[in-house]
Amino acid sequence: MSSEHLKKVDAYWRAANYLSVGQIYLFDNPLLKRPLALGDIKPMLLGHWGTTPGQNFIYAHLNRVIQKFDLDMIYVSGPGHGGPAVVANTYLEGTYSEVYPDISRDETGLRKLFLQFSFPGGIPSHASPECPGSIHEGGELGYSLSHAFGAAFDNPDLVVACVVGDGEAETGPLATAWHSNKFLDPVTDGAVLPILHLNGYKIANPTLLARITREELEQLLRGYGWTPYFVEGHEPAPMHEAMAATLDAAVRQIKDIQRDARVHGNRVRPRWPMIVLASPKGWTGPKTVDGLPVEGTFRAHQVPLSDPVKHPEHLAQLESWLRSYRPEELFDDAGRLNPDLAELAPKGDRRMGANPHANGGLLLRDLHLPDFQDYAVDVPAAGTPGIGDAHVLGPFLRDVTRLNAEQRNFRVFGPDETLSNGLEALFEVTNRQWNATTLPGDEFLAPTGRVMEMLSEHQCEGWLEGYLLTGRHGLFNCYEAFVHIVDSMFNQHAKWLKVASHLPWRRKIASLNYLLASHVWRQDHNGFTHQDPGFIDVVLNKKAAVVRVYLPPDANCLLSVMDHCLRSRHYVNVVVAGKHPAPQWLTMDAAVRHCFAGIGVWSWASNDQEAAPDVVMACCGDVPTLETLAAVSILREHLPELRIRVVNVIDLLKLESNLKHPHGLGDAEFDDLFTRDTPVIFAFHGYPSLIHRLTYSRTNHHNFHVHGYNEEGTVTTPFDMSVLNELDRFHLVLDVIDRVPQTGEPGINLQQRLREKLVEHRQYINRHGQDLPEVRHWTWTAPGEAPDPPGPRGDDPLGVR
Repeated sequence: MSSEHLKKVDAYWRAANYLSVGQIYLFDNPLLKRPLALGDIKPMLLGHWGTTPGQNFIYAHLNRVIQKFDLDMIYVSGPGHGGPAVVANTYLEGTYSEVYPDISRDETGLRKLFLQFSFPGGIPSHASPECPGSIHEGGELGYSLSHAFGAAFDNPDLVVACVVGDGEAETGPLATAWHSNKFLDPVTDGAVLPILHLNGYKIANPTLLARITREELEQLLRGYGWTPYFVEGHEPAPMHEAMAATLDAAVRQIKDIQRDARVHGNRVRPRWPMIVLASPKGWTGPKTVDGLPVEGTFRAHQVPLSDPVKHPEHLAQLESWLRSYRPEELFDDAGRLNPDLAELAPKGDRRMGANPHANGGLLLRDLHLPDFQDYAVDVPAAGTPGIGDAHVLGPFLRDVTRLNAEQRNFRVFGPDETLSNGLEALFEVTNRQWNATTLPGDEFLAPTGRVMEMLSEHQCEGWLEGYLLTGRHGLFNCYEAFVHIVDSMFNQHAKWLKVASHLPWRRKIASLNYLLASHVWRQDHNGFTHQDPGFIDVVLNKKAAVVRVYLPPDANCLLSVMDHCLRSRHYVNVVVAGKHPAPQWLTMDAAVRHCFAGIGVWSWASNDQEAAPDVVMACCGDVPTLETLAAVSILREHLPELRIRVVNVIDLLKLESNLKHPHGLGDAEFDDLFTRDTPVIFAFHGYPSLIHRLTYSRTNHHNFHVHGYNEEGTVTTPFDMSVLNELDRFHLVLDVIDRVPQTGEPGINLQQRLREKLVEHRQYINRHGQDLPEVRHWTWTAPGEAPDPPGPRGDDPLGVR
């Protein structure tokens, strides 16, 4: 840079640092037009200074290369609590005031900008959804780089600058995310420019990457497949020169890689550039406080100068710190940034805070979806054998992929389980995207593909989140037990959706869709470690406006539900479905009506049409539905006078009160289904406590007797998994007889026979290694109507649509 331009960039950096310190400390007097007084200081000081000046330095230099190379670039702030930096820089570039006109670009606006930060009714200290340009909050560390790659997929002109904190780099997800460069296609995808911010410390300890040798760090990064460039120092002038030269080199290398692949057809995996910025933690802040070193130590992490009411000497030190940035050179008397500095920011959508990729709903286009009914399973009678529900879904997803190939806005993500989860049909039209070495005998690997697989749930989730946040669609398929690995990532995304839904300028994005296809009841071959349905419980802790949970009982219902989920916006949809051969219950027409309602009486399986039921047999999930209907067939054969109502739940949130969830049933509708005083034997896919939690306020809650997963499992037969957890048909019938006294002597006799049958079951599987023939070959034979039920009693279009 010329010395004049260097001075301007340094002044812009000082302006961002001044605004950042002001956000942490100042209640009033934003331009220091008078000496700082105690009344000018916030009563509670919150924020994180340590990472902020380094990020301000990076942002200022990224603005320069955006202008120089006309880059389409967004900024991902990985270090925790980097909010002051991104807020300050989006304010300086003008985006913040455009989104929030009351935070004007003058002294009044500065006062409001400072006051709102980490203040009641204001904004958080992270790069939260409230901050324009943000797709990554940074409240929980570890996901910045995977989000950055998700944003780059299918965005060939986009460069994602991702600042990685050296504390953040110690997390498992981030350490694994360095490998994402093996999945980036230089022809069809954009580029990610990681900037490892090596400032030496986390909260109270040194960081590992700062305490290994430079040689070891370089070897580590080169071993990950990167070309690292180092910018190191603490004197501003030479650091500006070094950063400018390094960024220019990195951008040119990115352009060379992309040109080599796109023009010359070079498909050898490139070594993309990255930057290591080694600068002091709390750079330009107080050198010492109370006789202890601060700048360049862990003491700079949060608020370097504490409450001046308790420490009066800190007031003068804070004023000296603020004046060291020379605000009178940066802002005019009205509080406006000087024009010669304002011109350093890019213009229009090239500003990182205004880039539409960081407000993905602006770019979101509807998927082209085939008619899901074209993939229907023929169900001439209830209980027709099926190939496995996920295997039926596969061709539908195959054609979703095919129909959106030109738009390049749909991908399927999963940790090496796409085939295992029954979605093999996808590979008829696409491959796994893979840019590492391939060998003869490898299957479905190519530089470009719509399926993204890495044996890391964290990366698959992070990639998908970044993909969705930048305006595309996707699906995450995973084993049910191991989706828990991303519990916390789900939490963060759900929180983002909740906050973003209240920001009118944030456009809705496509829903985060989970398909849990290898579930608890059919992990009999893998055993106890693979048996856990608790992700549903985690999901239902989130706000009702955000989460949806569906448990389709068969393939036709699964098709209908998935079509709905792929069309939906701004939700987290969890769909649990089986992949093993299973009975099919509903015709497609019936499935569509059932899914629309979300819950309903299966009249064809019930015999209470002429009177009130003696018992309600409720079920939710494919295996619970199978066992419930098998139990009903036993009851109808041996206790024909018993009036039974069968209720199937597909939309789990139907059980919630309509006062708590928009899908919930009103009390009258709920009572019409489950009655006000009849025993309800409920077979549930997950932990029984969840059903009690959802129904605890209902009139008949005391009569709900829930069978579900009770943390019993092993390597065993499929039916024995149900027996171990008392979800099987025999235990369900035993419970009915216990709860319905009018079964009398026939009930007592049936109980005895079923207890003997359970003993026989145990002996048989221990001897033969498979389930009883009558279980393996069971089919629905109870008399009744064709499998074409009407809507639920009290039908109301509040169902899954």
